[in-house]
Amino acid sequence: MKHLLFAVLSLVFASGFAVAQEKIDATLYKNPGCGCCESYANYLRANGFHVTVIEHPNMTLIKQKYGVREDLEGCHSTVIGKYVVEGHVPVGPIKKLLAEKPDIKGISLPGMPEGSPGMSGEKEGPFEVLTITGHDGPAPIYAKE
Repeated sequence: MKHLLFAVLSLVFASGFAVAQEKIDATLYKNPGCGCCESYANYLRANGFHVTVIEHPNMTLIKQKYGVREDLEGCHSTVIGKYVVEGHVPVGPIKKLLAEKPDIKGISLPGMPEGSPGMSGEKEGPFEVLTITGHDGPAPIYAKE
């Protein structure tokens, strides 16, 4: 009986460790003191991401580094693997991006839409998450959520 109990407890602890290992690393760059950015980081954490928050006094430099055009800018920039996730993008399009691995720079929900993850207010229809391609011209819609 003791051996069975030990085996069951070992499996429980091992599976808990495996789940902890599956978290996706993300680095969120934000202006110092921004509260909605902290809320968004907590939203990502609640959805399986391990988020490191870096306060940066010049977000323009971060956005330029990752190829985010001015018309695609959001409140903060989150780097996940080789992609930049700009603004308050819901987790659905992020997980789609990571699963599909398209040849793009990232995705964006420009501005600070009410009701988006980390923002207060009511959502007024689906969000259009745009593709960051690194090219000029209209940004294609990556997902609606």
